[in-house]
Amino acid sequence: MYRKVAIVTGANRGLGHALTKSLAEDDYKVFMVGRNKIEIDNASAKLQEAGLDIEGFEADVSKARHITALSSYVSSQFDHLDLLINNAGVIVEPGGLESQVTCFTINPELVEEAFSVNTVGALRLVQAFYDLLKKARQPRVVNVSSGMGSIAHMEAGWPAYRMSKAAMNALTVILAKELVDTRIKVNSVDPGWVRTDMGGPNADRSIEEGIEGILWAAKLPPDGPTGGFYKDGKLLDW
Repeated sequence: MYRKVAIVTGANRGLGHALTKSLAEDDYKVFMVGRNKIEIDNASAKLQEAGLDIEGFEADVSKARHITALSSYVSSQFDHLDLLINNAGVIVEPGGLESQVTCFTINPELVEEAFSVNTVGALRLVQAFYDLLKKARQPRVVNVSSGMGSIAHMEAGWPAYRMSKAAMNALTVILAKELVDTRIKVNSVDPGWVRTDMGGPNADRSIEEGIEGILWAAKLPPDGPTGGFYKDGKLLDW
């Protein structure tokens, strides 16, 4: 019997946790990935207690050895991967969403850190799971991006976050072009400003609203789009 398999990064809380729960309820086997062992173990245990087929895995997407370990573990259990959701992301600017940092004042090492997680982390995962994705029936990759990474609507502030998400969007386009002759579809999704630990309590969207567009991209039919940037299933400007 064929079993749908998914990986969700940044899954111990917020959007990632809600995505994991929703996918498991839709009969996916879900590997929920997080870099904090205690948090990911606690989160996965609670979902397992609810009868969902979840496995927690400690991994920092910016560390190659962690991704190699994750790939080896998943490959030991399944010969395919239906869904990879690159949700792990960081805002490194001091002050978070209240940051006053500019291109002239930000520490370049923080920019490197943002790229390492938000962009290169997604690339590492796609590389690590390419062979398993190719063997799935309807493989999908969803890069959880942000409207703050849209060059067409780029504003000032949060340079590390904005640049790393713009680069993630570039990765989406490149991958889609390189995978055009395969069944793998790759899209970026802006979940909007969501009330999570990162988004803060004043955000205008609930977590449930935020995951809808991600799930849409995760479950696209064979004739669905690839290589796009979407919010709530609607195409956005790059």
